[in-house]
Amino acid sequence: MNGRLIYVMGPSGAGKDSLLDALRQRLCGLPVAFPRRYITRAASAGGEHHIPVSPEHFAALVSQGYFSLYWASHGYRYGIAASTDTALACGVSLIINGSRAAFPQARRRYPGLLPVLVTVEPSMLRERLIKRGRESEAEVEERLTAAFAPIPEEDAVEQWIRIDNSGPLEENARNLAEKITSALHLA
Repeated sequence: MNGRLIYVMGPSGAGKDSLLDALRQRLCGLPVAFPRRYITRAASAGGEHHIPVSPEHFAALVSQGYFSLYWASHGYRYGIAASTDTALACGVSLIINGSRAAFPQARRRYPGLLPVLVTVEPSMLRERLIKRGRESEAEVEERLTAAFAPIPEEDAVEQWIRIDNSGPLEENARNLAEKITSALHLA
């Protein structure tokens, strides 16, 4: 039995990384894994625990077919190693932090994926983006504009999990864990 790709997306600042960190503990012991992303961003830049690579190394990995999914967003490139497909083939479901812009690509590669949309109240999103201090004021405004754009091919998928991450993190993580385990028939 194959595992399923759980494709988590939402605007920068919605708290996806924090939510996924809390989710790891809740799903411990289940056939679920959280592959790390390759990102052309320094490890010291903050955010998720990723595999930092230079833009040149990333391009070389793309040309070698190293990634099952890769995309560009806000000046960075992101990739998921193709080797993670082995886990799916062995029945392990993978939870990845994806991109709304790359959603059509992910859906083509993994037709049975389970999309998860993480949202947050606009005022809270602004506050989080400013607080993390990674973007200029103009970049924050750009991210806020992009945050509420429609998701390409959103209507093409019947089953969605939607999580408003404005409230307490632990409550949101519990809610997401319940929805994932139910969708994967693990509960």
